[in-house]
Amino acid sequence: MMDTRIKKLSDLLVHYSCNVQKGEKVLVTYEGECCKPLIRQIIKDIYACGGLPYAEVRDSAISREILLGCQEEQIEFMNEYQLAQMKGMQAYIAVSAGSNTAEMADVPSEKLNMYSKLTRPTLDYRVNKTKWVILRYPNSSMAQLANTSLESFEDFYFDVCTLDYQKMSTAMDALVDLMNKTDKVRIKGPGTDLTFSIKDIPAVKCAGECNIPDGEVYTAPVRESMNGTISYNTPSEEQGFTFENIVFKIKDGKIVKATANNNDRINQLLDTDEGSRYFGEFALGVNPYILQPMKDTLFDEKIAGSFHLTPGAAYEDAFNGNKSAVHWDLVMIQRPEYGGGEIYFDNVLIRKDGLFVVPELKCLNPEELK
Repeated sequence: MMDTRIKKLSDLLVHYSCNVQKGEKVLVTYEGECCKPLIRQIIKDIYACGGLPYAEVRDSAISREILLGCQEEQIEFMNEYQLAQMKGMQAYIAVSAGSNTAEMADVPSEKLNMYSKLTRPTLDYRVNKTKWVILRYPNSSMAQLANTSLESFEDFYFDVCTLDYQKMSTAMDALVDLMNKTDKVRIKGPGTDLTFSIKDIPAVKCAGECNIPDGEVYTAPVRESMNGTISYNTPSEEQGFTFENIVFKIKDGKIVKATANNNDRINQLLDTDEGSRYFGEFALGVNPYILQPMKDTLFDEKIAGSFHLTPGAAYEDAFNGNKSAVHWDLVMIQRPEYGGGEIYFDNVLIRKDGLFVVPELKCLNPEELK
C-alpha cells in the first residue's frame, strides 16, 4: 500500500512544479533505492497527463570513481551528450536519496572544479530552458544530518514539502514588488556589516516550481556594488567537505579575503574562475517549517528568518553579468537564537531578528504561512 503522502508529493511535482502537458518529454533522474516508490508514482502521473517519461539512475559512488581519474576531453564529451539529451526534454525531475553526502570529499579540488566548469552548459540549459524541479528524499542519512529519527524526519519532510505553495506564492508578491523598487541593501549582524545595490535587477519568487522544499525570493547584487564583511553562521557542505565559520571580506563586489575551517580549500574553490569571487544571488528564506540547518542546501537556503548570499553565477532571470562554474548558496540565519540581525532596504528596516516588520511583508512571517 503506497503512502498517500508520496502520491501527494508526486502530484505536486508533476502537475504544479513542472505542469507537464500532453506530449512533453520528462527526464526523471534518481539516486537511492528508498525513493523508488516516488519515482514509480511520478512516472505513472506523467503518463496520466499525456507526458513521456524517461528515467536515469545516478550513483555518487560511481561518479566519484569517474571523477578521480577524469580527463578534460572526457568531461567535454560527457557534457556534449548530456546537453544533447537535455535539449530533447521539456521538463526535468531529479530525486536524490544518496547514503553518503561526503562521497566526493577526497576527490581533488582541481577535478571537481574542472567538472563544474565543463558541464556548466548542460546545467545552464536545464535551468533556463526547461521546466524543472529537484528534491531530496528522506532516508537515514538525511535524518542523521537533522539529528532525528527517520520516522520523525519523514513527518517533518512531508510537512515541509507539501505545504500550501499557492498561498506562499501570493504572499511573496509584496516582497517582489518592494525588492524591484529597492536600490540599496544593508545587512547587519554578528561579524557582518554589508552594503550593496540590487537596483534594476529583477526579483523572482520561488514557491514550489523549481525546488522542493521551497520558500525564497531572490535577486542579485549589482556585480561591483558590494562592500563590507559577512560572517556566515551555518555550515555548508560543498564538494564533499563541510565548511564552517566562513568569513568574507568584500571590496567592490569581489571577495578579497576568505577564511573558514579550511582556508586553503575555500580559496581553491573561490579560485575556480574569475566569476567565483563575485556574487550571483541574494535571497530571503521564508519556509515556516525549516528552522535549523542540516547541511543540505535545498533545505537550508529556505530557513525562515534567513538569507543567502551566493558566490558565483547569477541566474538568467535575475542576471547581474556574473558568470561562473560556481553557484554556492551560503546561508546566514538572523533569528535571535542565531545572534539576530537586521536588513534594510533604502535605509528602511524591513526585517529584524528574522521577522518582517513592515506591514505589507508580515504575511511572510512563519505564523502566517503555516
